[in-house]
Amino acid sequence: MNFYAPATRPTLYFIGVTTGKSSIMKVFPAWANHLGLKDAGIRGIDFPSHAEPEAYRQAVAFIRDDPMSLGALVTTHKIDLFNACKNMFDEIDPHARLMDETSCISKRDGKLICHAKDPISSGLAMDAFLPDGYFERTGAELFSIGAGGSTIALTWHMMHKRRAGDRPSRIIVSNRSQHRIEEIKRIHNAMGRTVPVEYVLAPQPSGNDAIVAGLKPGSVVINATGLGKDAPGSPLTNAVVFPENGVAWDLNYRGELIFLDQARAQEKARNLQIEDGWVYFIHGWTEVIAEVFHIDIPPRGPEFDAISKIAIDVTKG
Repeated sequence: MNFYAPATRPTLYFIGVTTGKSSIMKVFPAWANHLGLKDAGIRGIDFPSHAEPEAYRQAVAFIRDDPMSLGALVTTHKIDLFNACKNMFDEIDPHARLMDETSCISKRDGKLICHAKDPISSGLAMDAFLPDGYFERTGAELFSIGAGGSTIALTWHMMHKRRAGDRPSRIIVSNRSQHRIEEIKRIHNAMGRTVPVEYVLAPQPSGNDAIVAGLKPGSVVINATGLGKDAPGSPLTNAVVFPENGVAWDLNYRGELIFLDQARAQEKARNLQIEDGWVYFIHGWTEVIAEVFHIDIPPRGPEFDAISKIAIDVTKG
């Protein structure tokens, strides 16, 4: 049974939890106009976290079979959708196959293609606010809270050989459930770990507080959970003490953003650098738009700056 209305113009889908609240619904039409994507539109498809596999399969089948449906960006459901739909794709790119996730669906030459774009977009976002040689110079550690697709992508970027000596002295990954920890451990083993990694089961925020308390000065603490956007709360308690001279990065840019409030409360006392998910949002979407519409969007330089400015003007105007 098809629950989706056929698209009447070239359409990009956004598969998430609360897609209607995303800035992309305002930003995409302005970007499409700037990029010359005539008549292109965007539609949201919302599922609850960890939806039934058949729900993902119905959505992917619709995109595959509908001529004007060109592809999708997937957030929150990257791993679950991949597991439910991997036998539906004609091609799976190497990142997606390694990480068992789908963050982008595209079509080319009659084939349905699964991509994992986060290793690229998350790396570009982090490199935009951390100076070259940051980890090599400071000896800082990286703690990513949540063992889902975003942390898999970020840690892949941190371990990549092109970073040479500029890697965290230690990576810590925590998660509320053991099966996600086992999955990211499997992926890291397949990648070949170039950095010491610790995996911590932390079913309560107090467990994450304890990890933060033991980090070296300058370390990076990342909220890679949906808490603060897709669900209320923070993966930390208000008793957390951030590392001195550290970096607090929330991959979310909208919602309650309690994690960022907790960091801001210590910004001066701990000399923190605080970053939200806005740059990650820009890179994540431009990577997918380029893939789905088969156009070139540079990840830096004047054209990328122009695209970023359009997004700011549309959302802040």
